[in-house]
Amino acid sequence: MKSEMTNNGVLVDIQNLVKDYDGPTGPIHVLKSVNLQVGEGEFVGIRGPSGSGKSTLLNMITGIDRPTGGAVTVAGQSLVELNENQLARWRGVNVGVIFQFYQLLPTLTVLENVILPMDFARMWNSRERTERAMNLLEQVELTDQAHKFPNALSGGQQQRAAIARALANDPPLLVGDEPTGNLDSKTADRVFALFEDLVKQGKTFLMVTHSVSLAERMPRVIEVFDGKLHDNGSRRKS
Repeated sequence: MKSEMTNNGVLVDIQNLVKDYDGPTGPIHVLKSVNLQVGEGEFVGIRGPSGSGKSTLLNMITGIDRPTGGAVTVAGQSLVELNENQLARWRGVNVGVIFQFYQLLPTLTVLENVILPMDFARMWNSRERTERAMNLLEQVELTDQAHKFPNALSGGQQQRAAIARALANDPPLLVGDEPTGNLDSKTADRVFALFEDLVKQGKTFLMVTHSVSLAERMPRVIEVFDGKLHDNGSRRKS
């Protein structure tokens, strides 16, 4: 269920997005009539205080959660038109998610963790999956760790393994929710440089970060305050 690219170069298109949650005293308005467009090949930072709606915004874009109102279109696919099973299949091949705490399965080797999304999406045959996974691990300089379990790796190595896993099905969109937040500054810088390389290769990257220094290196930063977006307006590709 690989989506088609849009003709106008817009990968993420959000129109009048509203997200409410039920609270003890009434609805909680988390996102308020949000509009956002992200072009193919953009590197966009998302910043804002806790509770401002950053993670909710990511959940809308990845199809993990559904909007109360409005439209969310990613890679030419309207997400509100898909049921839960369709969303899971769509997400498996169109979005790579990189988490702050890696989320690698501890009972699988690094290689098996990278192969897992291909198994889930039924992409490539068994031999091709192994070859592709090893190529991705080579890209993140982890081929020598392929047959180890995640707990034998450092934090930086685990995050690079998680990046390889996110790339498994060659998704057009990568999303990072504080992906450098659990790393020391030197390792975070190295991982961030890898993100920049991926964008240069044509990936679109949305990254939530609290790091001022990393945000300053991004060509476009969106600030989320009280459920509304404030965009610095840059559309320059990194």
